[in-house]
Amino acid sequence: MPIWTLHGDGRRIAAGAVVKPHERLAWGGTIAIGAQHVVAMFGATFLVPIITGFPVSTTLLFSGLGTLLFLLLTRNRLPSYLGSSFAFLAPILALGPGGGKPLNTPEQYGQALLGVFAAGVLLAGVGFLVQATGTRWIERLMPPVVSGAIVALIGLNLAPAAWNNFSKDALLGTITLVACILFAVLFRGFLGRVSIFLGVVVGYVAAIILNRVDFSGVEAAAWVGLPQFHFPAFGDPVAWGALPMFLPVVLVLIAENVGHVRGVATMTGDPGINRHTGRALVADGLATAVAGGFGGSGTTTYGENIGVMAATRVYSTAAYWVAGIVAVLLAFSPKVGAVIFAMPPGVLGGVTTALYGLIGVIGIKIWVDNQVDFSRPVNQYTVAVAFIIAIAGFTMNLGALTFGAIVLGTFAALAIYHGGNAIARWRKTGADDGGPIVPIGQLGGDPQ
Repeated sequence: MPIWTLHGDGRRIAAGAVVKPHERLAWGGTIAIGAQHVVAMFGATFLVPIITGFPVSTTLLFSGLGTLLFLLLTRNRLPSYLGSSFAFLAPILALGPGGGKPLNTPEQYGQALLGVFAAGVLLAGVGFLVQATGTRWIERLMPPVVSGAIVALIGLNLAPAAWNNFSKDALLGTITLVACILFAVLFRGFLGRVSIFLGVVVGYVAAIILNRVDFSGVEAAAWVGLPQFHFPAFGDPVAWGALPMFLPVVLVLIAENVGHVRGVATMTGDPGINRHTGRALVADGLATAVAGGFGGSGTTTYGENIGVMAATRVYSTAAYWVAGIVAVLLAFSPKVGAVIFAMPPGVLGGVTTALYGLIGVIGIKIWVDNQVDFSRPVNQYTVAVAFIIAIAGFTMNLGALTFGAIVLGTFAALAIYHGGNAIARWRKTGADDGGPIVPIGQLGGDPQ
């Protein structure tokens, strides 16, 4: 019995119909859709190693392998591509030489990989817990105002890194940024959804025309070869002390995975897909741990690929098998990695100016979609304090442990929201002195 059943005649999709995860089109159409998924994931996936200094080929390899592992563990019923997660950028760059510069020593790689590995293990553990208990506790821990703040503050914290690259070549940065914006606002459908990727292409071409690309590494790279492997620094006390910086990333990955599962369930009209939430978290956690164990970037489900599914109405996991296999094959070409790694800083600065800002916008969109009430002081302070901590780059050292702005901002958001609402409930019951109930609008009221 085949893994997928053929949708209709395999060539046409009826009006109002969708190709379900367990279905597929004819193989020609499936391969074409898979190629679109490769293009959709490629721009964001290769940007992470470029920004952090991780090997591009290794990141592509574990992105592809992680996708295949995800499909296996979710029993081929949850379509998703696992690309490089931008949530890891802030803690990884914090371990580097500073100024948003990529990692440049084996020690820094090892420290960062331990953080990626640990985040993956923790995410997988959360997945097993969700399988046993459901997702209600996640919703209570991270209501929209908190989850939106955590996502947004990661993007805002990276703003200085964007400027560091942009300032090295403002002309290329401007060309790239303008191209990203134009593709996003002028085009609908697939081209609009891959505006970041297309902006990078325009910036790269401009850099070539202006003779600002060093192709010496490309010329020296082989067409076929093994990716570079690095390993976590399990014996480095500095690496263990930096682990708290990676904990907020887990919260973002949880939110992204839960949102992905619910999004696919809604678009396919199959609420039964929500049963795979725990498996999705386990799969992404294991994929991230494996990547961190051998030198790749942490992974997450990709909104870009959801866009492809929405545009094509094809949710077949067969297309993702194609995309994952193609990514693995590309990983064994050092020439491809060298071409990507030759990207000038100005191009990178232009695209990250848009990209980091868009991470912030995703957090704001969470608030809008869930109609978060910002007339409530507890919501205002939850966001206000977290944002200032992230933008200013607050840090705290307790012995060997390092708490960066992302950790402190996340803790502040959680503490202010839950603490503020606990106080409001206490005041509302008059438990302090038996006095009158304080209006919800003044003290924040009950949690949403």
